[in-house]
Amino acid sequence: MNKELEHKFVTELESNQNIVHKVCSLYTNDKDSHNDLFQEITIQLWKAYPKFRGDAKFSTWMYRVALNTAITLYRKSKRRIRTQDYDSVIFKIKADEYDDTQERQLKLMYDAVKQLGDIDKALVFLYLEDKDYSEISETLGISEVNARVKMNRIKNKLRTILNP
Repeated sequence: MNKELEHKFVTELESNQNIVHKVCSLYTNDKDSHNDLFQEITIQLWKAYPKFRGDAKFSTWMYRVALNTAITLYRKSKRRIRTQDYDSVIFKIKADEYDDTQERQLKLMYDAVKQLGDIDKALVFLYLEDKDYSEISETLGISEVNARVKMNRIKNKLRTILNP
């Protein structure tokens, strides 16, 4: 790959890397897994970049590659033996004046979303990123109507998970 293309890729990746971090947070349970997935997504983005035509925004294309990579690895990891989540075991010291309500609510939401299937998880992620249904459908390779229907079903499912 030539230096100009390489520079353009690095610039785009740096300005949009939060997308990758958010995908990693959704599909991993600990820092090492997060870093591994971030590296794998970056490698897949780099490999696919010469084929990026610019038909969609770079961020939309990046979501698609990141989510596809995460989903592929997530499906492979489902075949492995499950281990204890490190964050649920570690002892945390919090100051008395610290209000962790928002943090607990966010953890509950992440735990609920992690119970969803891989495509549904990706759809919720994009929805929470304020992507419109046309961008969600383009990123996930489904119709806009299908994205809306799936999202409504997911909302109902999450309500039952969060409010049993």
